[in-house]
Amino acid sequence: MSGLFDHLKAAALANWTAYTSHDFVQRLAGNRLPEAAFRFYLVQDYLFLIQFARAQALAAYKSRTLREMRAAKDGLVAILDVELDLHVRLSARWGLSPDDLESASEHAATVAYTRLVLDAGMAGDLLDLRVALAPCVIGYGEIARAIAPEAGRHPGHPQGDWVAEYAGEAYQDVARAAREELDRLGHDLPPRRLAELERLFAKACDLEAAFWQMALDESARQPFDR
Repeated sequence: MSGLFDHLKAAALANWTAYTSHDFVQRLAGNRLPEAAFRFYLVQDYLFLIQFARAQALAAYKSRTLREMRAAKDGLVAILDVELDLHVRLSARWGLSPDDLESASEHAATVAYTRLVLDAGMAGDLLDLRVALAPCVIGYGEIARAIAPEAGRHPGHPQGDWVAEYAGEAYQDVARAAREELDRLGHDLPPRRLAELERLFAKACDLEAAFWQMALDESARQPFDR
C-alpha cells in the first residue's frame, strides 16, 4: 500500500516531472551542462543548505516526540558537521573558495524555496515542514539514481562526484528515512488536510524547478562559458 509521498507525487505529477526531468538535470546527466551553470548552482546550494539547517532546527521545535526530535537533531548534525564540509570540498574542485561561498548573496530562487520551507514549518506543523522539504530531500535521491546510468556512460564526467554522492547508499538511506518519516506522519489524513499538503508539495516542486532554471539562466549571461 502506498504512503503519503507516493500520493503527493501522483497528485502533483506534472510539477514533479518538471522538476525531476528539468533541462538542468538532463544536461547534467548527458555531460552537456555549462560549467558556469553548475558553479552557480553550487554556490546557491551551499546557501540553501544553511537555511536547510535552520529548517531542521525548526523541526526539532515542532516535534512532539523524542523520536521526532532525534530525527531532526540527526539531520541538523549531518548538515552542519558533514554535508557543508563535503560541499566546500566539492566546490573547491570548481575553483570556489569558502570565502566565495560565504560572501555570495542568495538568488531570488534560493530565497523563494527556502523561505517557503521555513514559513510552512512556522505556520504549520512538523508534517507541513517535512512535505515542503520532501522534493529536495527525497527528490535528489530519486534524480541521482535515475541519471546515474547515463552519467556513467561519460568517462571523466565533471559532475560525476555530485551524481555519485546522491546516488550512493549513504544518501539513499537518508532519502529512504525521510520518506518513511513522511509516510508515518501523514498516515490516515482527512481529505481537506490532504488537499492542503498536495498544494504545498506541488509548490515546492515548482520552486525546485525554478532553482535549476536559475543556474541555467545565470550561465546564459556568461557567453565565455561553454
